[in-house]
Amino acid sequence: MLELDHIAIACETLEDGRNWVETTLGVTLQLGGQHAHFGTHNMLLGLEDGLYLEVIATDPDAPPLPYPRWFDLDRFTGQARPAIWICRTGSLSEAIAQFEGAGTAVPLARGDLRWQMAVPDSGILPYDNMFPALIEWQCAPHPATRLDRSGCRLAQIIVQHPQAAELEATLHSRLTDPRVVFEQGPAKQSYVFETPMGERILS
Repeated sequence: MLELDHIAIACETLEDGRNWVETTLGVTLQLGGQHAHFGTHNMLLGLEDGLYLEVIATDPDAPPLPYPRWFDLDRFTGQARPAIWICRTGSLSEAIAQFEGAGTAVPLARGDLRWQMAVPDSGILPYDNMFPALIEWQCAPHPATRLDRSGCRLAQIIVQHPQAAELEATLHSRLTDPRVVFEQGPAKQSYVFETPMGERILS
């Protein structure tokens, strides 16, 4: 089975993403770190229900890479926006075998965190990046437990795509989470939150 693990905002610069999320949700993000293998860095926000939000961008101090970055960040331009939803699995190899195009398992580490992520060779996930990135954590406890509580709860992920019905059917046997909603339309994601200031949407 797949379980919703975390969600991510992509941005041209980390400061752009930070300002947008903090202003919209009325919260303060925490420093994350660098992902040396993919030349990116991030900031984090602890959510209720064991989830977290990640703001991720290309690290300007990282050296050039001989392969594409994950999450299609090499081609990212424009305003910060919801771009990646990540689901965890107890067996990444089985999930990769089931979902064509999900990618190849890449072992990753930062500090004492250990995990594997399915990353396509192109860096581009199926369905124009609307398919979830797949992760298998190989450490305990889950990294969300290390984050400060923000008082924000993820209420809904709206995954929009011209082939939304096909995408939903592809995931149906492995993912059953009422917070994930599929809608037909141009490829886009929106995240709806319950916050101490009321409902807020990142879109």
